[in-house]
Amino acid sequence: MAMPLGTTARTGEKCPESGVWQVVGTPTTTAPIAKGNTMPPYAGKAVTWKLTRLA
Repeated sequence: MAMPLGTTARTGEKCPESGVWQVVGTPTTTAPIAKGNTMPPYAGKAVTWKLTRLA
């Protein structure tokens, strides 16, 4: 069963679901991240990512 859209994960955590993730806050960006990969930093900082689209 897929994680619901809106699921969040922090930089350094394992990605809980493959899909398109968006940085919460400003500046923002989106990135495709596969389940099990480590959630990356953005602009050199630890951020919270939100799942916006399933893969």
